Amino acid sequence: MARARKPLLVVVTGPTASGKTSLAIELACCYGTEIISADSRQIFKDLPIGTAAPSPEERSRAFHHLVGILDLDGYYSAARFEEDALGILNTIFATRDIAIVCGGSMMYVDALTRGFDDMPRVSDATRNYVLSLLETQGTEAVLAQLEIVDPAYFAEVDRANTRRVVHALEISLEAGVPYSTLRKGQRRERPFRTLKLAVDWPREELFDRINRRVDAMIADGLEEEARRAFAVGDFNSLNTVGYKEMKAYFNGTMDFDTAVARIAKNTRVYAKKQLTWLRRDSEIHWLNPTSALAEACSLIDRELAEE
Repeated sequence: MARARKPLLVVVTGPTASGKTSLAIELACCYGTEIISADSRQIFKDLPIGTAAPSPEERSRAFHHLVGILDLDGYYSAARFEEDALGILNTIFATRDIAIVCGGSMMYVDALTRGFDDMPRVSDATRNYVLSLLETQGTEAVLAQLEIVDPAYFAEVDRANTRRVVHALEISLEAGVPYSTLRKGQRRERPFRTLKLAVDWPREELFDRINRRVDAMIADGLEEEARRAFAVGDFNSLNTVGYKEMKAYFNGTMDFDTAVARIAKNTRVYAKKQLTWLRRDSEIHWLNPTSALAEACSLIDRELAEE
């Protein structure tokens, strides 16, 4: 017998350190469902501290998909996430009316809820070329080539977002036309409804949470985790806040205390960028930190009750 309504996808998003994981787990327990991680770094193995991945105890409370499954030298993208997450949702929705996605990688969330424009699949040859360019000559070299092949996108891209710059150059080279000409921005039909939630912390409180999280990461062994990771290789998966600063410390270009302070500062900058993106999304329901779970359950129950 067909369902009267589409199943419900609850997206728990928000800036880093806003409490996404704990809220998603409580909701998964309340509604007897599973969580798909929408975090572009938690998907990699052996980085649980620096990526604030859910702990074994948290994962025992609610099953998490796409956490710690990819080797450090592996390649992943928002397009692959869209494909993988849709497949997982098909399985979850076969037996449940609700599923949860949790993460602050905004392109991943948008890819799943809105869909990506049709883009060519990037070949290994193109991917390896761009990654080699990045690793040997840095982001500026990738930007220089992007400016040549797609000056329109070069003019608007966040040049500090290495993954986005790399993706645009990969697509431009693979397609033989500028990446910007392939972006139509048309929303795709999905076989589920979407409810987006985020906890609305005052900025100073959010920044304090970030500072305390960084201190906890250091206490939990971020330095040792980073040393083990870089011993395997200097991969693009480590080109992110926390590991970049540790690398500078290991290389002697930054002392330990400066590296830790820079991790906190760069995480706050990243949170600001996340908030800028999120505030543009009128679909997000912003939750009071003191009553987030109750408010989330009320919104979910209302969605599930509607015919």
